[in-house]
Amino acid sequence: MAPVNCTNGAMVGCVAALSLSLATLSYFFYIQQRTFKHPKSKPQKPICSKTYGSGIVGAIGNTPLIRINSLSDATGCEILGKAEFLNPGGSVKDRIAVKIIEEALASGQLAPGGVVIEGSAGSTAISLATVAPAYGCKCHVVIPDDVAIEKSQILEALGATVERVRPVSITHRDHFVNVARRRASEANEQALKHRETSQTPNKDREQTTGEIPEEQEKNLKFSRDCTGGFFADQFENLANFRAHYEGTGPEIWEQTEGKLHAFVAAAGTGGTVAGASQFLKEKSANIKCFLIDPPGSGLFNRVTKGVMYSKEEAEGKRLRNPFDTITEGIGINRLTQNFMMARLDGAFRGTDKEAVEMSRYLLKKDGIFLGSSSAMNCVGAVRVAQALGPGHTIVTILCDNGMRHLSRFYKAEYLSQLGLTPSATALEFLGLP
Repeated sequence: MAPVNCTNGAMVGCVAALSLSLATLSYFFYIQQRTFKHPKSKPQKPICSKTYGSGIVGAIGNTPLIRINSLSDATGCEILGKAEFLNPGGSVKDRIAVKIIEEALASGQLAPGGVVIEGSAGSTAISLATVAPAYGCKCHVVIPDDVAIEKSQILEALGATVERVRPVSITHRDHFVNVARRRASEANEQALKHRETSQTPNKDREQTTGEIPEEQEKNLKFSRDCTGGFFADQFENLANFRAHYEGTGPEIWEQTEGKLHAFVAAAGTGGTVAGASQFLKEKSANIKCFLIDPPGSGLFNRVTKGVMYSKEEAEGKRLRNPFDTITEGIGINRLTQNFMMARLDGAFRGTDKEAVEMSRYLLKKDGIFLGSSSAMNCVGAVRVAQALGPGHTIVTILCDNGMRHLSRFYKAEYLSQLGLTPSATALEFLGLP
């Protein structure tokens, strides 16, 4: 066979063809690398689509479900975390903020120009402050003064009005939730009075009130153009439950292709664990749903014994209100309308030490930087894995990241004062090597 004689033109063609082949091959390996899955992970269908409004609201929900490799390898189960910290407002509470505001607007309880008012330990307030402007509303938050300071700083940066109060029992009139409820009533009274006086001539208005409009404005608790207040009431408002029944639960079902054995989460308002468990149980009665409860909370005994009290209450050792735990946003000593919607098969008790150790372990082993409630949820996931045994798929909620917990949960001096300095080298704090 005669040798191929490449002319200059042919040589250029050969080089071009070779370059194109190499480029195609490189692209193939690039795509393979991008779509690589962990050997133990299961293929997933595309996440279910959901129709939201435009802008930031449209970015809420449909969060990834990620395999927590270190916990999965240690337990022999597939432990998956719903990465809710990737919502625009940084937490799972973005979901309920949207649902609460949209339902309030639809019912006429809230109007554009109104103020959404909530008593919150932090994350719900941040989510409300994040999305309220998208609906033409403002946000007023009443927050306990013992929560991490960065939460109130974030709220103020978002433009919310922040009112800090001392932590007291829910039965006290000055509990942050009760104060928020009063503020909503005050906003509605102010809006009503403004509408009435705006229809009265200035002269008559001065004779009636003894004040001119400028002097009245100095005494206003809310802006003059406020159209009224709406108390979000995250603990009792079932829009909270519906946000997870209609969103979080279906997403978990689709992302696992229905091949999950258990779901576990802690409860504060109870909306997440209730909405997700209710939906998943309706899809398959074989899915086991569990609660993980922090110290001082009465929900563990409610689920396991049918009686609402905490160990601290029973022993007369309660240290402070509302409950004795370093974790924020979870644990409660009353039944909420949202929690009563939950369908649970059992409960586990977690400790502050376990939550602290878990947060540092996941940061070191997986590079996952979690907040206190998320760390407690992962403690719960391991407890469920130990109870069920290897070979099961367990889903939990990664509520928020650690950025809102720097001044308490991630502060060495603070933890040292409470005897919670992390020291574990592995998962020995949960009885695993």
